[in-house]
Parts: sequence; C-alpha cells; structure tokens
Amino acid sequence: MHTHDLITLVSLPMPYGKYQGRMLADLPGHYLNWFARHGFPAGELGRLLQLMHEIDHNGLKPLLAPLRATAPEARKPSTAR
Repeated sequence: MHTHDLITLVSLPMPYGKYQGRMLADLPGHYLNWFARHGFPAGELGRLLQLMHEIDHNGLKPLLAPLRATAPEARKPSTAR
C-alpha cells in the first residue's frame, strides 16, 4: 500500500454496478464483503477494492476522513495495470 492509494480511495468513483458513481471509500461494507467472497476485479480497481475491504473490515474508515478535504477531483479508473 502507498499513500496515494488512500487518496485514490476518497477520490475514485465506483465505475459500475449498484453503487456506480460513489467514491470507493464510501462503499458499504456488505458490498465490499460480496467482492471478498466472489472475487475482486482484476487490475487497479480490484486492488483498491481489496484495500478498502481491509480498511472497512478493521474499522479504520474514520482514518480516511482527513484525506477527503485534500482529495483531488474525482478521476476515472485506470484500466491498465
């Protein structure tokens, strides 16, 4: 994990699915748990969803709050990794 990964969690919207458009850091735990059970997508998005799952599972979501104020504009996910 790198520092920029945490900033990405608060600035990257989910590109598809039920929670499309919601920042990765704001995805509900049950949705992240679903990915943990069924498999995370490949590439950067999957890696970030897995990181967010670990943060949520361990009750560390409040640690992302200070990053929200400094997060850059929402960006589109990279498809290559």
